[in-house]
Amino acid sequence: MKKKPVQRIGILTAGGDSPGLNAAIRAVGKAAISEYGWEIIGFRDGFLGLAQNRWVRLDKGRLSGILTVGGTVLGTSRDKPHRMEIDGRMRDMTGVIAANYRKLGLDALVCIGGGGTHKNALRLVEKGLNIITLPKTIDNDVALTDASIGFDTALGIATEALDRLHSTAHSHHRIVMAEIMGHRAGWLTLGAGIAGGADVILIPEIPYDVEKVVAAIRRRSRSGTNFSIVAVAEGAMAKHDAIAFAAAEKRRKNAKTEPEKEHAKVELAALEARHVGNTLRLSKQLEELTHLEARVTILGYVQRGGTPSVADRLLATRLGTACAGFINKGVFGVMVAARGDGVKVVPIEEVAGKLKTVALDHQWIEAARRVGTCLGD
Repeated sequence: MKKKPVQRIGILTAGGDSPGLNAAIRAVGKAAISEYGWEIIGFRDGFLGLAQNRWVRLDKGRLSGILTVGGTVLGTSRDKPHRMEIDGRMRDMTGVIAANYRKLGLDALVCIGGGGTHKNALRLVEKGLNIITLPKTIDNDVALTDASIGFDTALGIATEALDRLHSTAHSHHRIVMAEIMGHRAGWLTLGAGIAGGADVILIPEIPYDVEKVVAAIRRRSRSGTNFSIVAVAEGAMAKHDAIAFAAAEKRRKNAKTEPEKEHAKVELAALEARHVGNTLRLSKQLEELTHLEARVTILGYVQRGGTPSVADRLLATRLGTACAGFINKGVFGVMVAARGDGVKVVPIEEVAGKLKTVALDHQWIEAARRVGTCLGD
């Protein structure tokens, strides 16, 4: 049977916002319209807009001028297709989403997002929809891609912040700590810490010993340098906390019954709640042990905003235009991944639920150690 030609595709952005999303929307849309003559529609606020049938036609006019704009013109949300709050109650909306996809006559749906988006996209693949995804997250933790849209911009912002903190740390003879995003992956903190000349870098992959951090700061003081810059990932943990988390996570994975699973989830939630404010507590510890003033700067959402970097615009355009090409070939159920200077498609099922963390033998870690950076171990 002859393959039905593509005529109409949808696109959505889900999860947290990041620089470069609009560049990706533009790339998919312009290639779809100019090269293939397709119609493209965008769904508002991620999977929620798809469930509620809220969409806008993305013609050349709407795609014009958005390349350099941060955030996403479509809006985003963290709503999950299988657990969506509608009219005050949780509902499984995957069937409604599949029905809307078919009613709108879509031939494919492009989902741009991070780890959660890929798990949700896989649920739609299992419903028989033609899905193709693009990796987006400032955390750089999407599996099987060299880079994710938004990471380079956030890396530059975090590095610039460390550059600026150097002057005040030096002037006041202080420990200045910068908490950097990244969830459970240390890419952003490690990269910014190296590029920004941090004296201590603490990442989730390497549980830290406070005494080792104190020793590094004291060595600097003895050598006549009475200030230190500490880059701390939001997910960095002391060794005893990391052991507790690992044990709770193991119990969750090994749970056989629903009560066991629920108990493990509650335990993990309690540990995560206890971890909130960890950087502030660490600063107090360092003050007490080093007798130096410690000040904390939490970069927060500033890392996810603003104009995308050149590298992110190029990455988004490369992946977005390639995405349109794969749709034209009828390639679905895949993520368009960055590999070297090219692209490669990988099955969404191999991406969903996976986390790309910093390997302990990664070149960045080796480089940090060689320039004398303390990693807390």
